[in-house]
Amino acid sequence: MASVLYQSIETLSRDKGIEPEVVVGAVEDAIALATRKYYKTQENMRAEMDRETGEIRAYVYKTVVETPEQVEDEINQMTLQAARELAPEVEVGGELRFYKDTSPLGRIAAQMAKQVIFQKVREAERDTVFNEYNHRAGEVLTATVKRLEPMDVIFDLGKAEARMPKREQSRLEQFAVGERVRVVLLRVDRAAKGPQVIVSRAAPGLVQNLFQSEVPEIYDGTVTIRAIAREAGERTKIAVMSRDKDVDPVGACVGMKGMRVQSIIRELRGEKIDIIEYSEEITTFAEKALQPAKVSRVSITDLADKQIEVIVDDTQLSLAIGKKGQNVRLAAKLLQWKIDIKSEEEKRQEVEQQMQAMGGGPTTAIEQVSELGEAILEKLIAAGITTVEELADMTPEQLEEVPGIGEKTVEKISVAVRHYFGQYEEGEERPVVAAAAPTTEPEAGETASEGAVEGGDTVAKTPEGLLAEQAGIGEAEEVSEVSTEDIEAAEDIDSDSDGFSDADTREEQIELNNDAVDELVEQAQDTADEGPDTDDHDRG
Repeated sequence: MASVLYQSIETLSRDKGIEPEVVVGAVEDAIALATRKYYKTQENMRAEMDRETGEIRAYVYKTVVETPEQVEDEINQMTLQAARELAPEVEVGGELRFYKDTSPLGRIAAQMAKQVIFQKVREAERDTVFNEYNHRAGEVLTATVKRLEPMDVIFDLGKAEARMPKREQSRLEQFAVGERVRVVLLRVDRAAKGPQVIVSRAAPGLVQNLFQSEVPEIYDGTVTIRAIAREAGERTKIAVMSRDKDVDPVGACVGMKGMRVQSIIRELRGEKIDIIEYSEEITTFAEKALQPAKVSRVSITDLADKQIEVIVDDTQLSLAIGKKGQNVRLAAKLLQWKIDIKSEEEKRQEVEQQMQAMGGGPTTAIEQVSELGEAILEKLIAAGITTVEELADMTPEQLEEVPGIGEKTVEKISVAVRHYFGQYEEGEERPVVAAAAPTTEPEAGETASEGAVEGGDTVAKTPEGLLAEQAGIGEAEEVSEVSTEDIEAAEDIDSDSDGFSDADTREEQIELNNDAVDELVEQAQDTADEGPDTDDHDRG
């Protein structure tokens, strides 16, 4: 039958969750230390407890060596010859015990023994806790709130206490002492005061465990959770995939009328949960991960660095990014890819800049604009404007900022640039290449039928030439070849000089000019017919 002392040791072992042998060893070490201190000796000392009687005996032991030359410690070693005088059967390497009386041990020795026992028990308890929870990282445990500290929450796991730091808590949760909650075991830290078990309510593993508990399809493996991204207290995105084509993974997680997912939301104190269907195609997966925003297109920009570009409509940009960037941040965690999100307008501007860069800069010198005078050119070049394209892109306000450029000069520059690019506003004249005209004007007193002397040669003017001169057309052209456009151009000039600006008035003037042209033709023909008869009459 075990002694009362040993029965107490067994009870203590069960309470602390350690082996009885550990406690017995602690008691023996404590008695040996107290005995050495009482006898004030440096000899090796041990103690042993009899489990039947509960008696504890302390003794000094010495190691047997063969010759005196081998003795290194005279206190704890003795020769074989001396040992056999006390115990004839002893051999080299054996030990001789010399028991000490423990009855004189007083209160101080007992107190010392008590401290040693407590220390050994605490060390054994720490090792037990570390070995119990160290390999269970990531496991979801049910714990009871033991006490609330200013920053941390202390839980009772049964065999040990667990601590939940502030960063591992959800901002939506409040706890009460004695409340039972589910926590995720993160790690076990070895500290000076013993192992610290760290638990969390913000880890994604908690959401995964809740879905396994609430959704039978996930528990039996029909639906699998491929990825989870979570910001505790705010939002969680979870990607699920079905192994059975007849099972909708999203519908299975949501449940009838949302009962399954609502149960999980209540457990998480109202945290929002987005359930999306997993896809092996990264572009399709990205479109779903950015829900509720609608994505226009997704393209992979860097496969090695896992970077994609997402284009959304201008109205969907803020929704895709989310509050403080939360939606796109969770999507990036879910995909394990970097996401560069842009609006349609931003992408268009980027493409335009790239096209301009590829097309090269303007190369036309500003001196090519012949209508600009030297003074204006010098002012523009001094201001750093050296190309026609750069000048064309400037606004009137920007031109007026150039030293020496005023409003009238700005207007002149604008007209010159338009003419250079072949653009004319309504009412502006286009340059017309005129036909060859007489180089010498008729002198006073000369008639239209008389020739103009040029270089000693007499150029006879035919009736047709006279008619062309009256109509404003070069002498080299025949009357029959006078086009309506040329006549209209000449008439426009005449009408402008006479003050005709209205279209109807211009048409009336054209008709009058046409009548005048017909009359001139008839007169020229009559003159040509009468000329020979007059000559014959004079000769006669």
